[in-house]
Amino acid sequence: ARSFADIGDIVRGKDPFYGNPQESTQREKLEKNLKKIFKNIKKENNSKLTKLNDDQIREYWWALNREDVWKALTCDAGNAQYFRKTCNDNGTLSYAIHQCRCQKKNNTPDDQVPTYLDYVPQYL
Repeated sequence: ARSFADIGDIVRGKDPFYGNPQESTQREKLEKNLKKIFKNIKKENNSKLTKLNDDQIREYWWALNREDVWKALTCDAGNAQYFRKTCNDNGTLSYAIHQCRCQKKNNTPDDQVPTYLDYVPQYL
């Protein structure tokens, strides 16, 4: 299983993947495709990205698109029983059904991608 942070590391080219040979082959294919994608992004936006190297473009793209990637990953989870109940501040059970986010106390949306989902798979 991969966490959201792992996906970011893969997109940014920072994931030191150590797996079985079959998975390593798939990982190499993915990396090759990602390199093509980011070369095309640089080519199409040459005036804006001309001074950035490939790694910087990957970082730039992830910074701009990480929230949209998170929304794409969780688009149907909001209405499903995918997430388990958690305790809210008053001790009752609740669901974080808005793409794993709870509303802030002033009822404005929390626009940060949650990092707490990143920790669990790493320690299991």
